[in-house]
Amino acid sequence: MRVVSLVPSLTEAVAATLPGVLAGATDWCARPADLDVPRIGGTKNPDVDRIVALAPDLVIANEEENRAPDLDALRTAGLPVLVTEVRTVSQAWPELDRVLTACGAPGRPRWLDEAEAAWAALPEPAERVTAVVPIWRRPWMVLGRDTFAGDVLARLGVDHLHAAHTDRYPRVPLEELRAAAPDLVVLPDEPYRFTADDGPEAFPGLRCALVSGRHLTWYGPSLTSAPRVLAGALRAARG
Repeated sequence: MRVVSLVPSLTEAVAATLPGVLAGATDWCARPADLDVPRIGGTKNPDVDRIVALAPDLVIANEEENRAPDLDALRTAGLPVLVTEVRTVSQAWPELDRVLTACGAPGRPRWLDEAEAAWAALPEPAERVTAVVPIWRRPWMVLGRDTFAGDVLARLGVDHLHAAHTDRYPRVPLEELRAAAPDLVVLPDEPYRFTADDGPEAFPGLRCALVSGRHLTWYGPSLTSAPRVLAGALRAARG
């Protein structure tokens, strides 16, 4: 099989399971760190001609991460495209299994069993806290309804305040985010790279949790350690 991946988390999943199968990946596919394959542009602006020239047997994509016109162009060029939809942790298991099987995996990889077991063993949170979860600034955008990251946080006892918003990633003025007075402001390091010096200063008087965006938003091998890594960061922020 020759596979081109348009999704960083799927790139990591395929590379961990089927070394040598990837024939191309996006510029944002940073895992594994030693991945040496042709780069085909970004997730939102892939070079369709470059992908076609690579002659893959399969292109793997995601309904949220990638644009429908790009996927349609790849199909028009005669390439099979598998599109995933993952908006909850529970959806991740069958979708990852489906992708890896389509890429030629002879069976379910151990890391996927370990990841599912890690989330199944997660204890019921002793208490629940509220949060706002910015994913961008200038303008400020936050997690809204029906998101994978929102489900991850909910399983860890964090209820984000825009879960019922009509938009999945609404723009919300900073003043409104502050006025909501959440127990926590959760600041991931992707897609916007929030850091100790870029993000917390916008929320004076509020507790901020700097978390790994890979563990919060990726569905792949990172799901094995995500419960432990995220729970530790959230616990540290709450003191």
